[in-house]
Amino acid sequence: MDSDEFVAGFDYPMFVVTAADPGTGARSGCLVGFATQTGIDPFRYLVCLSRRNRTHRTAEAAAVLAVHVLDRERNDLAALFGSETGDEVDKFARCSWRPGPEGVPLLTGAARHLVGRVLDRFDLGDHTGFLLAPIEVAVHDAEAAPMTFRSLPDLSPGHEAG
Repeated sequence: MDSDEFVAGFDYPMFVVTAADPGTGARSGCLVGFATQTGIDPFRYLVCLSRRNRTHRTAEAAAVLAVHVLDRERNDLAALFGSETGDEVDKFARCSWRPGPEGVPLLTGAARHLVGRVLDRFDLGDHTGFLLAPIEVAVHDAEAAPMTFRSLPDLSPGHEAG
């Protein structure tokens, strides 16, 4: 049995993570499937970003990241942040957003968001784990069914799978 067989059938929640480089003001965002709560008191959240995408490069310099929960019906945002690359497209020119703490972009179409201060970064192979302590949490639509891996539209990654 290989690892793909182990996770077959799991249905993970999907998120959009956004970041802003404090030095340049550059904004980035990507669709993320590897994220989890890691503590209750104090609350901590871990998001894992692929080293291949632009959001990872922006997040390396960022002091805060925003984690957005998409409504299951927001295929437009999932496609924008999951199948386009910020190296070629200004994703934020194609969606509604506002600046959040420390300039991090907040998607106004997200059902919920958490802005977290980056406490630590962990090498996780082809991903980096960013451990976050919340500084802002907002629930805009508590009734919205969160997007999950199984409810995603068929997407090709915006960055090369390599």
